[in-house]
Amino acid sequence: MKCPYCGNPDTRVIDSRPAEDNSSIRRRRSCDECGKRFTTYEKVETIPLIVIKKDNNREQYERAKIENGVLNACYKRPVPAEEIQKTIDAIELSIFNREEKEIPSSEIGEIVMENLKTLDPVAYVRFASVYREFKDANTFMDELKKFLR
Repeated sequence: MKCPYCGNPDTRVIDSRPAEDNSSIRRRRSCDECGKRFTTYEKVETIPLIVIKKDNNREQYERAKIENGVLNACYKRPVPAEEIQKTIDAIELSIFNREEKEIPSSEIGEIVMENLKTLDPVAYVRFASVYREFKDANTFMDELKKFLR
């Protein structure tokens, strides 16, 4: 593993253990050249998941898109970064636990909304307003009423 600080191609593993999500291995590494330490994560490579968009186009699943959606929904909310990452991990786990090669984007959106409901109600409504494409205040109020029940 190449050192991210000095570029030395030879580093050694100091500690290795399962990551918090138990789906990857967390490794602490040390560079013999500059002496700095860093962490890497090792995951099993799987067959790429294909997302079926609303217009029936297909594209490869990208975790970054879910991260962006959740981060935007939680913008300026009192939600710790660690909780946001745990939520993103839980969303991704739900998606991959379906063991399907293709998944509609609408199912991903529903999974994200379910997880945001428990994370932060305002983040949930923000995400829902974009995902469900609220056209007016009445649509927005209908969603709020569903949430409050």
